[in-house]
Amino acid sequence: MIIPKKLQKGDEIRVIAPSLSLSLVSETNVQLAKEKLEDLGFIVTFSKNCKERDIMISSSVKSRIDDIHEAFSDKNVKAIFTIIGGFNSNQLLKYLDYDLIRSNPKIFCGYSDITAIANAITHKTDIITYSGLHFSTLAMQKESEYNIEYFKKCLTSNDGFSVEPSKTWSDDAWYIDQENRDIKENLGYLIINQGEAHGKILGGNLCTFNLLKGTEFMPDIKDSIFFIEDDDATGDNFSVEFDRNLQSLIHQPNFNTVRALLIGRFQKNVDITEEKLRYILQTKEELNNIPIIANVDFGHTNPMITFPIGGIAKISVKNNKVDFRIIEH
Repeated sequence: MIIPKKLQKGDEIRVIAPSLSLSLVSETNVQLAKEKLEDLGFIVTFSKNCKERDIMISSSVKSRIDDIHEAFSDKNVKAIFTIIGGFNSNQLLKYLDYDLIRSNPKIFCGYSDITAIANAITHKTDIITYSGLHFSTLAMQKESEYNIEYFKKCLTSNDGFSVEPSKTWSDDAWYIDQENRDIKENLGYLIINQGEAHGKILGGNLCTFNLLKGTEFMPDIKDSIFFIEDDDATGDNFSVEFDRNLQSLIHQPNFNTVRALLIGRFQKNVDITEEKLRYILQTKEELNNIPIIANVDFGHTNPMITFPIGGIAKISVKNNKVDFRIIEH
């Protein structure tokens, strides 16, 4: 795998909108996010078309592709951050110039709908991409320390690092009201299966990753450690959708070689309890003999780690204790 150069103070970060438009984010939050990155020592620039907005609160395929290619081509740009997720980043996959990207490896970071682009780039170019903070996430003023800690560990240092559970978590509209937050105690990892594993990281948002199935952009999942999470877009039917999306992933070639499964923390309004999650996982015999933990700090709640797609993780779950490390990133 090709590991992009880590960020250093003075580096330029380009902000792009490969899914929803920057116009969706308030000007106040744009400024707060920009100031957060500047306080960390970085220069922030925005792509030419990131504020375009069509009937789908996005922009044309050409505008989004042009911005991605320009960001990878610009020698001054050291990292590319997505503004926010959305629904349509997979429209771009067949138009991306993967040779251009391979020739200009750099940090590419986002989550949710960005899962499609990130995994496709890693598969097509062998460049590690990153599931982590959107640019807009950086506008959060309270309860953001954990986010920044793992941003730095993954994107500014080459050293491997342990991933410890956050002390607190939230699933609130912080971007509307920064003062009145609903902060909850985090009870730590939920252990489903014990065991040990070492392998390549794949995944991200499960329903988005599944959009790659049957295409040339789908990674080979052989010998991987899978990170999966999903959001509450399906509402009352969440557990059913999660169950069948997971089952669909299990049907993929080489799933029998998958070495571990890590599940991101669920949002508070979905219909999954610990009992229901255990039931869903236990109905799938392919999962019986691999380590599985849930309530990991990634997904559509706060806080979240930044992790490398295509990087290497190691996990040991023994005696009801979890040792989870990112080895190569």
